[in-house]
Amino acid sequence: MNNFIKAAAISISSLLIGLGAGIFYITSAQDQKVFELRTYTATPGNLDNLHARFRDHTTRIFRKHGMEVIGYWSPTDDDESEDTLVYLLGHDSRDAADASWQAFISDPEWSRVAEESNRNGQILGGIEAKYMVATDYSPMQ
Repeated sequence: MNNFIKAAAISISSLLIGLGAGIFYITSAQDQKVFELRTYTATPGNLDNLHARFRDHTTRIFRKHGMEVIGYWSPTDDDESEDTLVYLLGHDSRDAADASWQAFISDPEWSRVAEESNRNGQILGGIEAKYMVATDYSPMQ
């Protein structure tokens, strides 16, 4: 009976430690830095206009709303090189990302820039976004 009680105590202790660690992990994962990988597809003939909008306005407005611009890239594959822009943003947390995007979308300056850049038709045909956290061995943390 003594071995049974000892085994039960060890099991319960392990369970409590595991639950505590899980709660800590969930809490820290929600509060950790997130990276947002975004891929934009321009409408036909409008990649240069999309680049100009980012170069002349969007990057500055992103920073105004707490978005860390890590970089912009153009794919080298033939099927994407004519219409695709890829970029990476950093945010303090997923909640911070959501708040920054809300502020960005609500910004009157952004509304004017978007309206002006789409004056002759939509320049953006599609958006893909993915949120990520850095692995424990990533140099980007």
